[in-house]
Amino acid sequence: MRISVQALLLFSVFVVATCGLVYELVAGTLASYLLGDSVTQFSTIIGVYLFSMGIGSYLSRFFNRNLIGWFIQIEVLVALVGGFSSTLLFLLFDRVASFQIVLYLLVSLTGTLVGLEIPLIMRILEDRFEFKELVSKIFTFDYIGALLASVIFPLLLVPHLGLLRTSYFFGLLNAGVALWLCFYFSKEVRWMFFLRTACVVAIGALVTGFVLSDRILAFTESLSYADKIIYSVQSPYQKIVLTKNDREFRLFLNGNLQFSSADEYRYHEALVHPGLNSVPNPKKVLVLGGGDGLAVREVLRYPSVEKVVLVDLDQAVTELFKSHEVLLDLNQRALESAKVQIINTDAFQWLKNNREQFDFVVIDFPDPANYAIGKLYSNTFYKVLHQAIAPGGAAVIQATSPFVAPNSYWCVVNTLTSCGFVTMPYHAHVPSFGDWGFVLASPQKELQVNGQFMAQLRFLDGATFEQMRTFPKDMPARETEINKLNNQALVRYFEDEWAKYLN
Repeated sequence: MRISVQALLLFSVFVVATCGLVYELVAGTLASYLLGDSVTQFSTIIGVYLFSMGIGSYLSRFFNRNLIGWFIQIEVLVALVGGFSSTLLFLLFDRVASFQIVLYLLVSLTGTLVGLEIPLIMRILEDRFEFKELVSKIFTFDYIGALLASVIFPLLLVPHLGLLRTSYFFGLLNAGVALWLCFYFSKEVRWMFFLRTACVVAIGALVTGFVLSDRILAFTESLSYADKIIYSVQSPYQKIVLTKNDREFRLFLNGNLQFSSADEYRYHEALVHPGLNSVPNPKKVLVLGGGDGLAVREVLRYPSVEKVVLVDLDQAVTELFKSHEVLLDLNQRALESAKVQIINTDAFQWLKNNREQFDFVVIDFPDPANYAIGKLYSNTFYKVLHQAIAPGGAAVIQATSPFVAPNSYWCVVNTLTSCGFVTMPYHAHVPSFGDWGFVLASPQKELQVNGQFMAQLRFLDGATFEQMRTFPKDMPARETEINKLNNQALVRYFEDEWAKYLN
């Protein structure tokens, strides 16, 4: 049974809307991974994309003849530009001086092409429907396609296909529709041989990219990392990469270094032991973040500890550190301990619903580089944390570099103080990161850190900790804004300070 022209073109609207939004989401996700600050990246990309669609809609007025032929050509262009966009962005990141210009040019080109398509279809169908029915049907299929894309992108496409395959797959959908239209309108469109050839070539290129996407991704990643990549996976939340050289292993999340096996012990001993030494006979410990199990490793050194609850958003991280042999050696199989309970969920939501109290809380979140993470350093979060600490207990927060980002560091300290915590700021030198800051906090008492640390520690002892509590003249305490959910002052401080340092 031959499908009607109306049904075929309305289906094309559905494909156009779905593919267009997927390309937009891919660009926004890639920009967030590569450039940070997901709110800014998605906001600007959505704005540029919609503005470009408006330009495309305006330009459609200049297409007066052979509308179906023009629509097929535009479909092929959308397929190629959208399909190869993620590969091109991965290849050019860190290799061009103005990566953002390339990013916005691709988004603009895609938006302009997609903006051309809907008006062309409306004009093709204008003789087949009444105007009000035409508008109703076109925008119904358009919005349904957008809804489908927004639902399946985070739930199915990113975790199961990854960004590169997702781009190629939806490029194939665009090209497939174009080829289908070529055969359906074979007697009505000029340059049919040229159009069919263009469709076939586009499909061939996109299939090749889809099949070779793992190799393409491995090649682009090899350009971004100095050392050999031994593990790489895209989780629903972040890109996880593990590299190796003759001296060390390094873990990167979304391109940001999380630790080096050569000196991570300095960071994790400084993070965990001062606080646990301040709590007599700790039994229950909560670790927020720290899915690598390295903080848990240090906590389990204390015989009095009976229970450790680890809350980390990304199951891919905790599974990696429970299964990779090299990493099992590094965290001493801490995540396999019968004392450890692993919960993979959002720490903020979990803490709001938690009714249990802990003797010590380790907060080892990533740096506040975007608003999604910045909320975990807010006064709202710390007020909830207050309720989770048992009488006589304490918490420790990793708080970025007091040398590179002093406003960021002291913003964390000041926000904790505003929530009724007694604080003890300190810092340690970690070669992979430089001077790094921590804040010990207690809701009920003055903090007294026992200077007698475990003899088996490689870095920390009583004399060293006394030095860590001293801030030199070029890192004095600062007055800052309090980090609140509605102002995210910490994220602004962090972006400004680290941008100046890295540039």
